[in-house]
Amino acid sequence: MAKTSIPPKVQVALWARAGGRCEYRGCNCDLIGDLVAGREDGTFGFLAHIVADSPDGPRGDRDRSASLAKNIDNLMLLCARHHKAIDVDFLADHPEAILREMKAEHEDRLALLLGIDNDRVSHVLRFAADIGQRDALVSTKDVFAAMGPNYFPAERRPIDIELIGSSFADHEPGYWVLQQENLRRQFAQKVKERIARREIKHLSVFALAPQPLLIELGRLLGDILPVSVHQRHREPSTWRWQADEDAIRFRITEPEIASGPVVALKLSLSATITDDRIRSALAGDYPIWSVTCEEPHNDIMRRPDDLSAFRQHLRRLFDCIKAKHGPDAKIHVFPALPASAAIEVGRTLMPKADLPMVIWDQNRLSGGFVQALGIDGQVMAETTRV
Repeated sequence: MAKTSIPPKVQVALWARAGGRCEYRGCNCDLIGDLVAGREDGTFGFLAHIVADSPDGPRGDRDRSASLAKNIDNLMLLCARHHKAIDVDFLADHPEAILREMKAEHEDRLALLLGIDNDRVSHVLRFAADIGQRDALVSTKDVFAAMGPNYFPAERRPIDIELIGSSFADHEPGYWVLQQENLRRQFAQKVKERIARREIKHLSVFALAPQPLLIELGRLLGDILPVSVHQRHREPSTWRWQADEDAIRFRITEPEIASGPVVALKLSLSATITDDRIRSALAGDYPIWSVTCEEPHNDIMRRPDDLSAFRQHLRRLFDCIKAKHGPDAKIHVFPALPASAAIEVGRTLMPKADLPMVIWDQNRLSGGFVQALGIDGQVMAETTRV
């Protein structure tokens, strides 16, 4: 039990440095206010000494205890549980050096966050939809951790668009009708209106959903404001970009005969799509353009530079297809892409300049493709199984 009375100015300074939160590593609980008890203006933290204020106290020192008793650098703000842990329950596990590390980590992180310029603040958009039989859930803690050092959360809570629990299966036409309309309405209410009011100046996007819906989300985002699209990695399991990975070697192919109103566009980075499957889906031998890579796999999009390069390749390809096939052609898109790349397909589109598109989806039940969405916003009325 501390014997020293800490001066009010030192107490206020410590609370400010700690941001009103427990400085114990991994805790960070809010110590201001108790909503359960209805005391929103109460403070529930404890000022704990790293080196005790008396030689016989926890981590006490005969020579330094007295001189450090009121020193802010020797004080930590802790919750009741961790105050008891460091002084009583697990005293041996909390030497001076460990506690000083915890204090420095917490206070340095808070100073960094509070020093963020307005142009580095970003609103987080989470988009989740059923993928097969598995719900796509995106952890708030994980996405916030992945944003730095370029951007930091503008708000404590993300903007959530959820399309979970549809009674339709993704091979049924009703699924795409319902989900596309639901996505549009939620986007208009939660994102577009706030952009119009100039509340949102930058978006950080984290999404897990069927590829046609990811492309539709990208179309809705467009280029109306700056957007950072993130990718979830399987190994290691994180949303943080792996900038030290090797670059993707993209392959762009053009058909020998590039003419006619029906065009196929194969986008296969996360899995291989054979031309025979596309011809079978379209019931004809139509020209096939493609963006592929040397070794497609489901964890390939590791670097933001690769995502930017994919977008640039796609933009040039859209222009080439229109130039070769004419303004009356229609592009049938067959995607096998990382989620981030699927979003960028939609963002790359120029609604008034590019050709209309039909987005196909790989159906897990049949093992083939079904028509899903029209890029002009019209859902395909007819479903074709392969």
